Amino acid sequence: MSSTVISHDAGHHDDAHGHHHETFLTKYVFSQDHKMIAKQFLITGIIMAVFAMLLSLLFRIQLAWPDKDFPILEVFLGKWAEGGRIKPEFFLSLVTIHGTMMVFFVLTAGLSGTFSNLLIPYQIGARDMASPLMNMLSYWFFFVACVIMVASFFVESGPASAGWTIYPPLSAVPTAIPGSGLGMTLWLASMVLFIASQVLGGVNYVSTVLNMRTKGMDLWKMPLTIWSFFLTAIVGLLSFPVLVSAVVLLIFDRSAGTSFYLSDLVIQGQILPNEGGSPILFQHLFWFLGHPEVYIVVMPALGLTSEVIATNSRKPIFGYHAMVYSLVGITVLSFIVWGHHMFVTGMNPFLGGVFMITTLIIAVPSAVKAFNYMATLWKGNIRFTPAMMFAIGMVSFFISGGLTGIFLGNATLDINLHDTYFVVAHFHLVMGSASIFGMLCGVYHWYPKMFGRMMNTKLGYFHFWLTFIGAYLVFFPMHFMGIDGVPRRYYAFTEFPFMEKWVSVNILVTWAAIIAGLGQLAFLVNFFGSIFKGKKATQNPWNSNTLEWTTPVEHIHGNWPGEIPTVYRWPYDYSKPGHNEDFIPQSVPFSETMSSNMVHDFEGNEEAVRIQEQWNKDNNRVVEG
Repeated sequence: MSSTVISHDAGHHDDAHGHHHETFLTKYVFSQDHKMIAKQFLITGIIMAVFAMLLSLLFRIQLAWPDKDFPILEVFLGKWAEGGRIKPEFFLSLVTIHGTMMVFFVLTAGLSGTFSNLLIPYQIGARDMASPLMNMLSYWFFFVACVIMVASFFVESGPASAGWTIYPPLSAVPTAIPGSGLGMTLWLASMVLFIASQVLGGVNYVSTVLNMRTKGMDLWKMPLTIWSFFLTAIVGLLSFPVLVSAVVLLIFDRSAGTSFYLSDLVIQGQILPNEGGSPILFQHLFWFLGHPEVYIVVMPALGLTSEVIATNSRKPIFGYHAMVYSLVGITVLSFIVWGHHMFVTGMNPFLGGVFMITTLIIAVPSAVKAFNYMATLWKGNIRFTPAMMFAIGMVSFFISGGLTGIFLGNATLDINLHDTYFVVAHFHLVMGSASIFGMLCGVYHWYPKMFGRMMNTKLGYFHFWLTFIGAYLVFFPMHFMGIDGVPRRYYAFTEFPFMEKWVSVNILVTWAAIIAGLGQLAFLVNFFGSIFKGKKATQNPWNSNTLEWTTPVEHIHGNWPGEIPTVYRWPYDYSKPGHNEDFIPQSVPFSETMSSNMVHDFEGNEEAVRIQEQWNKDNNRVVEG
């Protein structure tokens, strides 16, 4: 596999062009430098994560102690918590905005926006993105989307409250419930801007990977991080526009009197004029994005985890080609499984069977990745850095959460488990926790490259254990609640005798969530404190092979001060027999590593093979295989 490789010399990026005369606004606010834009995405994502986490703690308190009043809630929430108890309509708003922020603003933009921007130019050997201007616009569309979503909390009728999936008719009839009014309109506007951001970013990522790789960097020499970002961008470009079409039709139904999703509705005794629409149409359009969205979130985390596990195991990643093909397989299959979210909508049983089969098949490439991670770890010379801990934690959540996906992918079982806490447990483990841990492993590993300083290791360990144990205590018990038929999004379980026994479990889950939430304070102190007080980083603190560690610690425009390094080898030459160090950077020529070269390193280059064989013969070196 190969494609055109374009190298870029340093001449177009020297100081003569005035890049060193940047103002505060052009350097830190409206920056077109991929490194600064990555930091903007990351810090905005962290702020959104804190906000979303606080929302989750509010509704967890309601579920744990549904009959108690907490006067402090009224101080902060005003009319939405009169008497110290959250109102039912606001409870659904909390669930809606929590899900929206975590799925889209944190796990999509915060994860992919940060690390695609940071690592694609660095790891393929490019001066910057293909279009720095589009890159800047991508961030600012995202930022405005965040502002609008937060602003919906300050409108009189409250924020959107139809669930993060915004199913009609709650989202299509402005008078349905308080959260169907202006708050829902702001939700829709925010999402359109967010999708514009993702499309701008996706075009940039794909263009950069295909056209701007340095000399020698063919596709099979790219790190798995780049493969994951590249394929994630393709999935986003093909699926996000479908959600725009769903949102536009929804806006028409809300404002223009159309009936794409509405038919035969009665609200407060009044018969609506809408006829002929189908809310199932919205579900098809939403989930055509919604399920690829799972992989838009997970694949970058898998790529980061691959790099961190190989680096800290001091071993080549096991089955590099299999890992790439599994990512390609996930990319293709992600578009033909969306119907498993709709088994209970009256779907034709034959069509349901087709979606069930494709859903079970997509478990195969996922299992390949899990197996390859474990094989890479096996007998590795493992360094348990905080990044490595979070990478291993990511694999743990990916496996434990993925196994329950097999249950939900079976149409017969899903009819019983659908819309119960079993589903909440499943996607919070396999998508939420796994992706968050992948993102955190990336933050700890590439923090020296972003900020030129090291994070505190002890605080990192404390953060890991509190988050890892807390996440399992929060989400694992929910499986048993779901098996017992406890439905999701209910305001209180005290009205139903068969659910009352789960109140004690909700108390355990809520305390675990509070403690895990407090554990994030350690991360925030570590992250922001280390920017100013952290130990200064060396150029290559982890002894890694990829190109970003050949750039100076101090950020410069164009990344490399002189010529961009040429790539000679794949990125996973760790612990190679015959070499005097346990890593060989991609930019080291084979002529400098004659004592460790293997025949397969030369990719069929007969001249190189002949030279190596002659050297082996002259130095009595025996190469097995």
